[in-house]
Amino acid sequence: MRLRVEFTTEPFDLDEAPAHAVVAREVVEAAELDEVDVGPFGNTAEGGADAVLTAVDALLRRSLEAGATRISLQVNVVGQGAEGGGER
Repeated sequence: MRLRVEFTTEPFDLDEAPAHAVVAREVVEAAELDEVDVGPFGNTAEGGADAVLTAVDALLRRSLEAGATRISLQVNVVGQGAEGGGER
């Protein structure tokens, strides 16, 4: 199964990337993911379910430790099986 995660960390700082945003970027860039798109207002990463879920766990733990007060994320099944059923 393939997953896509979209996430943001807060609080925002438009002048300089806060430590929690830098940590989040480092986590997804170091993970074994197929696609990573990091931007100032939102981030996406895509890959196999195990890799995405492992990255999400590290993202949550490390970003909170680095000062994030809110992390918003959405995880979607993509590719085959995204409509209805899906692999199990």
